[in-house]
Parts: sequence; C-alpha cells; structure tokens
Amino acid sequence: MVGALANHLEQGWLQMICVDSVDAESWYAWWKHPGERAWRHIQYENYLLYEVLPLSQRKNGNPFLISVGASFGAYHAVNFALRHPHLVGRTIGMSGVYDISRWTDGYQDDSIYFNNPVAYIGNEHDWGRLEALRRQDIILVVGRDDGLRQSSERLSTLLWDKGVGNALRIWDGWAHDWPWWEQMMRQYVGGHD
Repeated sequence: MVGALANHLEQGWLQMICVDSVDAESWYAWWKHPGERAWRHIQYENYLLYEVLPLSQRKNGNPFLISVGASFGAYHAVNFALRHPHLVGRTIGMSGVYDISRWTDGYQDDSIYFNNPVAYIGNEHDWGRLEALRRQDIILVVGRDDGLRQSSERLSTLLWDKGVGNALRIWDGWAHDWPWWEQMMRQYVGGHD
C-alpha cells in the first residue's frame, strides 16, 4: 500500500501511519470467550485513540484523518470512523466485513454491540453523532463477485436509512486481493487510477 501511494508520500501530500491489528488476540482468538475478544479489541482501539492519533497529530497538525483498510482491516477502519466520526474525515473500506457476529458465537454484550457496525448504525438516534457521520466521506468498495459484497451493501443501506450519505463502489469481478486494493488506494486516496 505504501508503494501504491509512493508519489503522494514522497511529495508530502499525504502522511501514512500503518498499524497492525491484534486480531489473533481479539476477534480471531476462538479459544477466548467472545466478551474477552471484544475487550481486547477495545484495548486496541484505545491504543489508536490515545497513542497513535496523538503521535500523528504531533507529526502533522492537519486535522483531516482518513482511515483505510482492506478485508478485515476494512472493518477496523470503518468501525473506528463510525464510532469516532468527529475524528475521521474520510473512511475507505475495501472488501470489508461489517457484521462481526460470526466471531461472537451468539454472545452479545455492549462491547460487542458497539463494535458491530450493522448493529449500532441501524439503531443510531443521537442527533449529534448522526450529524458528525453525515459530514464524513464514507467509501465502501467491493468486488461484484466478492463473498463480502453483501456486507458492504448492507452497511451502505443502513447508513442511507439514517440519512448518512456514502459511496458504495462495486468493482468488476472478485477484487479481493492486493492488486485490486492497490488500485483502489490510488483511486480513492490518491485521487487517480
């Protein structure tokens, strides 16, 4: 992904901070109770909020933040943006999954609910949060034949039902791999093909 935006980075037009996830300790940790998985995810989100973002702001005072991710990283990027719309100006989810219920074994609590975009967006009624969401530039990109297409379509519909505009972009074919994600990065972050 760094190579896909190399010109923009070299010119100083963008600053990129790449963070790894802790999915092996959270959502993918099948041996843990789902509540423990959610708690580990919340710890990760707090790391982003209280360590990564302040570091980013110290290095670059521009307040416009773009969160981007592919596959399960799209979940992270979009969930973070939807949970913190006052912090994120644009979010781009490429081939994402936005319903985490498959990782919760039917268990439900507030930590899971408020990290499952298809659950909490459909029930969002807070005027201030909705207004902040409406100011975001939300782009959901997925391949026409991608098994996760329905997830992107469902989230897009839920957002539109709340008056939150978003761009659902369906690419030809499967488009669930790095060569396509690099093209998507260039188009939706870099502004060209």
